[in-house]
Formats: sequence, C-alpha cells, structure tokens
Amino acid sequence: MGRALAEAALTTGTGDVPVGAVVVDATGTVLGAGRNRRELDADPTAHAELVAIRAAAARLGSWRLDDTTLIVTLEPCSMCAGAILQSRIPRVVFGAWDEKAGAAGSAYDLLRDGRLPHRVEVVAGIRESESVAMLTEFFEQRR
Repeated sequence: MGRALAEAALTTGTGDVPVGAVVVDATGTVLGAGRNRRELDADPTAHAELVAIRAAAARLGSWRLDDTTLIVTLEPCSMCAGAILQSRIPRVVFGAWDEKAGAAGSAYDLLRDGRLPHRVEVVAGIRESESVAMLTEFFEQRR
C-alpha cells in the first residue's frame, strides 16, 4: 500500500484526484503501477487501477493477471471492477471506501457478485486513514 500511496501523491498539481494503484505478483514484486491521470491525459478511462493493470499486462505480455493482487488507495468504481474481473485478478486490497461509487462492497459489489463467473477476494481498510486524508485534503483545496 505504501507504493500505491506514493503513486497517489504524484497527482499533486495535475488536478487529478489522488488515487494510486499497483499490481503485484505472489512474491510482492510490482508488475505495474499507476495513478489517476484523467485530467493530465484528458482520458476518462485513466483511473489509477486501469493504468496499473495496463502496465502489468504489458510487462507480462498477457491480459490474464492470474496470481496477482491489485492494491489501490480507493475502492474501485464499476469501470475498474469490470477491468479487474476481465483481467482475472484474484485479489484486491484497498484503503478508503467510496460510498458514492465504490463497486467492491459499498455502493455496489461487482467483484463478489455470484452471478458472474469470476469472483475476487476483497480486503478493505488497509492504511485507510492515510488514503482518506489525501482525498480529504484534495477536495478541501478545491472548495
């Protein structure tokens, strides 16, 4: 989670919401890292999770990210949850809950929906206070 928080901090000055993500293998080696880049890249799909997933897939040369873990500072949204499911990531660890748009247990629970063929283990609240603090500071500065 430390690396994901460091990625989130790199959004300072870009106008992007401070969210960071990493994809690691079973040994903890970082396969891909990313941060929100929607404002920076003018790309509505440039969420931290998608940036990290794309980097990991490129490094592995495969869209299947079996035996990996996605670590992200904010609960994934429905778009990111869909990408997690499609890339076969079996485990997601996140910091802060997103009560408005989260899709890993708060507003929705796509990652563990029994109607879908692939389910994901979800671990929530890891270094939550640090993740929340970054988000709170960002939104307070924008007001």
